[in-house]
Parts: sequence; structure tokens; C-alpha cells
Amino acid sequence: MTTTTSSTPLSYKDAGVDIDAGDALVERIKPLAKKTMREGVLAGIGGFGALFEVPKRYKEPVLVSGTDGVGTKLKLAFEWNMHDTVGIDLVAMSVNDVLVQGAEPLFFLDYFACGKLDVDTAAAVVGGIAKGCELSGCALIGGETAEMPGMYPAGEYDLAGFAVGAVEKSKILTGQSVKPGDVVLGLASSGVHSNGFSLVRKCIERAGSSLPATLDGKPFKQAVMEPTRLYVKNVLAALAAHPIKALAHITGGGLLENIPRVLPEGTAAHLRKGSWPQTELFAWLQKTAGIDDIEMNRTFNNGIGMVIVVDAAHAAATAQTLRGLGESVHEIGVITTHGEGAAVVVA
Repeated sequence: MTTTTSSTPLSYKDAGVDIDAGDALVERIKPLAKKTMREGVLAGIGGFGALFEVPKRYKEPVLVSGTDGVGTKLKLAFEWNMHDTVGIDLVAMSVNDVLVQGAEPLFFLDYFACGKLDVDTAAAVVGGIAKGCELSGCALIGGETAEMPGMYPAGEYDLAGFAVGAVEKSKILTGQSVKPGDVVLGLASSGVHSNGFSLVRKCIERAGSSLPATLDGKPFKQAVMEPTRLYVKNVLAALAAHPIKALAHITGGGLLENIPRVLPEGTAAHLRKGSWPQTELFAWLQKTAGIDDIEMNRTFNNGIGMVIVVDAAHAAATAQTLRGLGESVHEIGVITTHGEGAAVVVA
């Protein structure tokens, strides 16, 4: 058996990879990343590896890491050509998780993969990532842009992110001190955030041409795509001022499945139905999907993006601090003894 080869050499361009576009993107990313620089960065974008020194103010630092994506919310970003906020979602999903341990996010890495690189689209996405890092005090110090012809349909891409934070060993939030009688505070979400979008997309499909023009005072598409709220700076300030016992980031699984992750054995959370408002967006989703309250609180954050558990004696002061920083805070329930039944009850 013989093989033949062409006398014409092949190049990256023959494979569908545009090196020039990659170089152009890097030049556009550098000034965005520069705005996120903070204490501890030794080397960032451009090297084979980024370098970060844990700030010396930590006596016994424990590193906390988190990684996540944006999920099928990206499908709407492609369809509606809305790419400038999904990067904020990407950062928020990881840094809010790191925050739950009581940690300060230090740095962030991103991964952007596509079939053919569109510099403007990629720059819009990375611009959102940089904005999310800036808002959470987290340095964007590295990442990867992968152009893989044949792997993704034209105009589509995938995103993943990785955050590292630090917390004093003595201040790690474990939730083990939570006890019956403690108060459950809920911080309002900015919308659907980045979970439940497979059902959101089904609702949009079911509604067809009868989509509402606006929801919660915003054009429909903007209301749906509103980025995940970054709770980092405000909650860190509250942690410094008050003896908070536990935090729960309300992501996939909603209130019903995320709160139990930070409760000690033998305890449960009793949430009061109606103690926080249901927005027009969530009301529309519930009506269009035809689901009950239990499924709403399991599928979506349903208006509460972060939960705080604090001793009843400190609940009012903690809420006041957070409201002063711009959070919408609701006293949504109380910790009880866990008997038979679910660990979280909304009634």
C-alpha cells in the first residue's frame, strides 16, 4: 500500500485556524485585564503560567477554589446576539461559591472555546469577564482561548471559569455552629442568574409570539439575560462586621437543595412563603411552565440569590449593614430542628 502527499505544505490557515485573530484578541484583552490587577499579582496575562502571592495580611491562609460555566444560557446569547454579560455570569458563578466559605476571591482564569474565532464576540465576552472580576475585587490573571475548527457550530462557543480565594483558617464558614432559632436572611437575585435555562428556553418556545414586551421594567430579553449578581464585596463587608454563621449560594437545585448543604445534621430551614416578593420574571416563568411552588423553588433561585444564616440577636444589624451597601435583604425564615420530611420547607 502506498500513500501520496501533496507538494504544497499545509498551515494553520488550511486547518481553519486564524492566528492573526488570536493575536488581535490578546491585544484587546490585555488592557481589560489590567483594570483588574490587585495586591498579590506577580505575573498575569501573556506568560505560560500566572503568578500570585497570597497577601501577607493572612496569618494562616487556606485557599478555596471554585469552577463553573454559564450553562445553556449561552444558547440565548447566541440566538439574541447578547454576549457582553455572560462573562459576568461566568465570574459570578465561581466567586459567589468561593465566598460561601468566607473566602475573599483573589484571582480568576477563564477558558473560551470556539470553532472559528470572532474577535469582536470574544472581546465582548472577555470584557464581561473583566468587569465581573473588577466588581468582585478579583484579578483576571490568565486563561485560554481555544479555536477548534469542526468542534462548534458557527457563531457558538463555550465558557468555563476557575476562581481561587483565601480565608483565615480560623474564619472558615462551615455552618456547624448553626442552631434552631437562628434567622435566615435572603439577598435578592438580579434574575434567573445562570441556572434553570433549559426550562427558561422551553418557556420561550412555548410562548411563541406572545412573549411579554417587558418584565420588571426591562425589555424582555434584557430581563432574561440579566447577569448573575456579584455578592462578594458586600457580603465580605458584612462578614467583617457581624458573626455570620453560614452562607448558601442559590444555584442549580434552588433554595430547596442548596440551603441544606450548609446546615449541620439535625437542623432544617423553615422559610415563610411570601416573605420575599416574586418578580414579574419568575411569575411569568411559573405560569408559562405550569409548575407549582415546590418546583419553582427547586429549579430556580426564585428571587433569592444568596442566603445568610445568623443568630437572631444579630439578624437586624446584619440586614441593616447589607441594605446600606445596596443589597435588597429579606428575613425569609428560621432554623428549626429537623424531624421527618424535607430539610427545607417553604410554607
